[in-house]
Amino acid sequence: MSVKVLVVDDHLLSRKGIGSILSAHPGFVIAGEATNGQEALEKARTLRPELILMDIRMPGVNGLEATRLIKKEMPQVKIVILSVSDDAQDFFEAIKMGAQGYLLKNMQPEHWLDYLLSIVQGEAPISRDLAVKILQEFSVRKLNTVENRLSEREKEVLQLISQGLSNQEIREKLYISESTVKNHLRNILAKLHLQNRMQLIAFAHRNGLTG
Repeated sequence: MSVKVLVVDDHLLSRKGIGSILSAHPGFVIAGEATNGQEALEKARTLRPELILMDIRMPGVNGLEATRLIKKEMPQVKIVILSVSDDAQDFFEAIKMGAQGYLLKNMQPEHWLDYLLSIVQGEAPISRDLAVKILQEFSVRKLNTVENRLSEREKEVLQLISQGLSNQEIREKLYISESTVKNHLRNILAKLHLQNRMQLIAFAHRNGLTG
């Protein structure tokens, strides 16, 4: 089964470039294109894509506002924000609006595919480069009251997730099964009252829980 993708970008060359990258993998099919946030909302209503690649900077309704509107109507749709900026504030705004991922346009094409497949599978929503950037900008005091809610193993898993590692990479690093990694992730989200991996990464960096 292929994942239906809506590509949203106000630049034709960008849309075609994204389409070219995705066409290299049979798991993705371009369902449609949009040139701004308002058109993205309208196309999402009619095309019902499973994944939306959303440029952050567009005239009129920008990518962040469009993400908020689409997630309000169609919470099941996964949205990945596209940006040329590694500004941590943009990343956090994307989370706030409900995005599942944040992809830098200057990443190599093969990394795009790996990243988007991870998003579809509910995994790594942040690149390692961006994780380092956020860690540098949000190095604040640890919240011991939050840490005390987690077991030592859960803290290890949280730190590795915050560094952008996938479940498989965490499994290899900690010598545990992938199902155990997933169980730890579910427990961490429940204990911290968070909904998804992206919120968890933002929470960890904001509160200095990255090791």
